[in-house]
Amino acid sequence: MAKIISVVNQKGGVGKTTTAVNLAACLGVLEKKVLLVDMDPQGNATSMSSIKAESFNTIYDMMADSEINAVYNTDLPFLKVIPCDKELTGAEIELLQTEEREFVLKQTLEKLKNRFDFIILDSPPSLNILTVNNLVASDEVIIPMQCEYFALEGLSRILETLENIREINRDLKIGGILLTMYDKRVKLTYEVENDVREHFGDAVFETVIPRNVKLSESPSYGTPIILYDISSIGAKSYLRFAEEFLKKQKRRKK
Repeated sequence: MAKIISVVNQKGGVGKTTTAVNLAACLGVLEKKVLLVDMDPQGNATSMSSIKAESFNTIYDMMADSEINAVYNTDLPFLKVIPCDKELTGAEIELLQTEEREFVLKQTLEKLKNRFDFIILDSPPSLNILTVNNLVASDEVIIPMQCEYFALEGLSRILETLENIREINRDLKIGGILLTMYDKRVKLTYEVENDVREHFGDAVFETVIPRNVKLSESPSYGTPIILYDISSIGAKSYLRFAEEFLKKQKRRKK
C-alpha cells in the first residue's frame, strides 16, 4: 500500500517541483515503485518527467471521471506519472462547487495505492483548494526551503497551514524539511541552516541540495537530473536524499 507524500511550500522558487520530480526519479532508480502526480497547473513536473506519450489524459480528467486512466510510463521503469496542464486551474472553480471537495484527490488515488510503494504529489506554490486536496490525501509532507532571510517566516506559515489541515486529516505528519539551493560560499546559508536545525532538529534532513548548473539545466531537457547527468553533484545529492528518505521511512515502521 503506497505512502502518499506531498512536496509543499507556499513560497515559489524554493525547488519544490525539482524536489518532487527528482525524489520520485531517484526512488525509482532505487527500484521503488513510484507514482508522481503533478498537481501544479503550471505543469512543470509533467514537462520534467520524460513521459513516454505524445498526448495524454491528466489528473484533471481522473478527478472528473474515476474510470479514466492517466497513468503513464517514463524513461525509468519504476516511475509512472499522472500529468497535468493549465486546465487544472479550472478544477479549482469546479471543486469549490463540489460536495466533500477536500477529498476528491484522496478518492481518486485510492484505487492506485496498491500498485505503488510511494505516491509523490507536486503541489501548487500557494494555498488553494488543490493544495488542500493534496494535504488531505497525504500521509506526510516534505517541505523544501531555501537558506534565505525569510525562510523561517515562510516555514511557520506552512506549519500553521498543516495544523489547520489536521482538523480534516489528523494523521498528516511532517516527513522532513529539505534545505535546497544550498550555497556554502554564503554566510547566510549557515546562519539559516543553524536556525532551522536548532528549531526542528531531526525533522531536517541531513542531506542538502546545493546550487548546481546541471540541476538547473535538466528541466529544459525534460528529464530528471539522474537521467540528465548522473555524475553531477545535483544527481548525487538527490540520490543521497532519496536514500536518507527511505532510511527514515524504515525507522518509522519499527
